[in-house]
Amino acid sequence: MAIATINPSTGETLKTFSPLTDDQIESKLALAESTYQEYRQTTFTRRGEWLNKAADILEKDTAKFAQIMTTEMGKTYQSAIAEVKKCALVCRFYAKQAPEFLANLSLESDASHSYVAYQPLGIILAVMPWNFPFWQVFRFAAPALMAGNVGILKHASNVPQCALAIADILTQAGFPEGAFQTLLIGASQVKAIVEDDRVKAATLTGSEPAGMALASVAGQQIKKVVLELGGSDPFIVLASADLEEAVDIGVKARMLNNGQSCIAAKRFIVQDIIADRFESLLIAKFQELTIGDPMDENTDIGPLATSTIRSELDQQVKNAVAQGAKILIGGEPITDRPGNYYQPTILKDIPLNSPTAQEEFFGPVALLFRVKDLDGAIALANNIPFGLGASAWTSNPEESDRLINEIEAGAVFINGMVKSDPRLPFGGIKRSGYGRELSSQGIHEFVNIKTVWIK
Repeated sequence: MAIATINPSTGETLKTFSPLTDDQIESKLALAESTYQEYRQTTFTRRGEWLNKAADILEKDTAKFAQIMTTEMGKTYQSAIAEVKKCALVCRFYAKQAPEFLANLSLESDASHSYVAYQPLGIILAVMPWNFPFWQVFRFAAPALMAGNVGILKHASNVPQCALAIADILTQAGFPEGAFQTLLIGASQVKAIVEDDRVKAATLTGSEPAGMALASVAGQQIKKVVLELGGSDPFIVLASADLEEAVDIGVKARMLNNGQSCIAAKRFIVQDIIADRFESLLIAKFQELTIGDPMDENTDIGPLATSTIRSELDQQVKNAVAQGAKILIGGEPITDRPGNYYQPTILKDIPLNSPTAQEEFFGPVALLFRVKDLDGAIALANNIPFGLGASAWTSNPEESDRLINEIEAGAVFINGMVKSDPRLPFGGIKRSGYGRELSSQGIHEFVNIKTVWIK
């Protein structure tokens, strides 16, 4: 895949980039390693000052960075503004909390004094996706840098200007030049970087195939990896729920980022007794969505990030219909305008044993299922290879307890939309990956948890 900015609203190629040569990669790795030897000695106070300065830059130039995101991958400008602000939030969070998260932890033993120390590892490789091109990177960079590590970024090939902007923000903020570097490289160049002895660990957010490939290489080198992969999150609505609120939030949860989010509500699992009403309300809300230029503040749904993503989504919908699913609304690419637009779509009557029922739909397509009761809802929610997040709607405390305890996922949100929050750990189980980002758990992923015993 070419490294290029291609406007998904128009299909126009705006800028292309040449991948780094092997010699250029070596120079950047050498700089990262030499920088690490000094950077690891800096204080939490100094790192926090630099990270707060990065937050200042993000807040000062929010509009500029949001426009880059919208231009490169098509998210609505309003959601891009919110993403930049969230990046500033995670910077300030770790600048404040890292000293507490990484403070020595005293433990009683047979020693005069024993404790756990948290120390940096070195160079960490981040392989990041295009769908949240700033947030995904900053939620890695903020804790990694505060822990004393240095980072190298292999970003998705369709958001190169986002990648370069992020590295520039951190350098402007005061971090040493080699503390965080962007590598404009293709996927085929990643393997050699993971194999380099100077690179100590890696994190990847992306597809299952990408995660398997990176984990395989890292495993050969006995290097730690954190993986955040796909999801087909259930959105369960039971009879005791506030139906109107569930529908309102459900549409937002499905259409987040033009439907291109790993934690989007993808499978709507609704109790039979309220299913007809829910279906009618959902169709009405889908019909109200405004499709258009993502730079227009009135637009609800912009284009998909690439033409390939749109083609793959359309084929999934066609396959679903061939397997027995019924289209309630949408179901076709939008062809009366340039760009990678796809109609907001609802599918129902999906056979539970069909491939469609097991797949992730990465775009504005909702799958609607009916179940008899809570038992059926939990069983269907778990009948999936993924386990990232789940949203469930009920006013019954006993139902809430069962949903929390029995749903197989890294997060369960009761009467709310699944979202990431710097204060809460984020990650999945099953084929959605392993390891955690954010909160104290996230910063502990890439440190040496060292036992100290003194007599």
